[in-house]
Amino acid sequence: MIPRQLRSTLHKRLQQSPAVALLGSRQVGKTTLARGLDLGKPTHYLDLERPSDLAKLSDPELYLSGFGGQLVILDEVQRVPDLFPLLRSLIDERRQAGEKAGHFLLLGSASPELLQQSSETLAGRISYLELSPLELLELLEPDEALQTLWERGGYPDSYLAPDAESSIQWREDFITSYVERYLPQQGITAAPILLRRFCTMLAHLQGATLNLSKLAGSLGIDGKTARRYLDLLEGLYLVRSLPPWTRNAGKRLVKSPKVYWRDSGILHTLAGLQSLEQLLGHPLCGASWEGFCIEQILRCLPKGATASHYRTHAGAEVDLVIEKADGEILAVEIKRTLSPKVTPGLVESMETLQASQAVIIIPQGASFPLSKTVSATGLRSFLQ
Repeated sequence: MIPRQLRSTLHKRLQQSPAVALLGSRQVGKTTLARGLDLGKPTHYLDLERPSDLAKLSDPELYLSGFGGQLVILDEVQRVPDLFPLLRSLIDERRQAGEKAGHFLLLGSASPELLQQSSETLAGRISYLELSPLELLELLEPDEALQTLWERGGYPDSYLAPDAESSIQWREDFITSYVERYLPQQGITAAPILLRRFCTMLAHLQGATLNLSKLAGSLGIDGKTARRYLDLLEGLYLVRSLPPWTRNAGKRLVKSPKVYWRDSGILHTLAGLQSLEQLLGHPLCGASWEGFCIEQILRCLPKGATASHYRTHAGAEVDLVIEKADGEILAVEIKRTLSPKVTPGLVESMETLQASQAVIIIPQGASFPLSKTVSATGLRSFLQ
């Protein structure tokens, strides 16, 4: 089992907060991480997708009130949203009995926005954490693992598959289960073939600025429906919208977000790319690498930092704009080359952004300067 960087943070939160929600897409490793915790007290686990466990909650107050002094793990908690008011009451009872933290660990594959009841009912009693697919710095030999992680993606069962064929099959089954089972559970009544086409079209738009009306027209659906599908994929931690950088810069800025599939392996399967050779020769290669790097970087952002993209209608652009909590702005360009160059467009963009520094991310290598304000560095070095 690969040790997850989030483990120590999760352990600390459970010692500070009555309830912790560990969120992330399905099959990302939430259950494995949760069940491997050792808080020094008994743990009770319920999988709310298992009928026998769900049946135990026919009288949830009677059942759950019997686990005082224990950590109760509720897996796929979004299946039973009516539990949240009860959890609030049980938390308050256990607090009054002197038990301050570590009452409930809620595992879910939907964002807090989709778990609205938890946000409202457990306000002040719950802390949220997101578990992403495997990160480059979690791997024992990051330099050697980089190519495999990019090609297969970070879902543990895909990354650790014994061979490429098994990895591809796992990803295909994952996508099928979402479009045929899980998305319909969220209230989408569209045919699975339409949902698969929507996901595939989003894959071919990797890293592009979003034009929802054009996307909807290609599928024969209206813009509101396309927006609903996209919002749901975002809420399920599958897709990321990177917002545009917007200031009164005196330039005509592109104000649409850029859209990325968060896991590169899922992206490659949706695009029909079954080998590294196919990927390297495909027009999607650059956008795939860009999305992979952005996702790795965003998982390591310091607290309070925000991320966006910058693009003008004249064509000047920066892949990732990081604004730190102290106001410092860093421009990040991503290139799949070992010999990057400083372009006039980057210099112009830095002036508009008022970025003090720019970094060009390349596949590997230590940092080296390209100018007084621009350097190049390998992805791993930048993450560290």
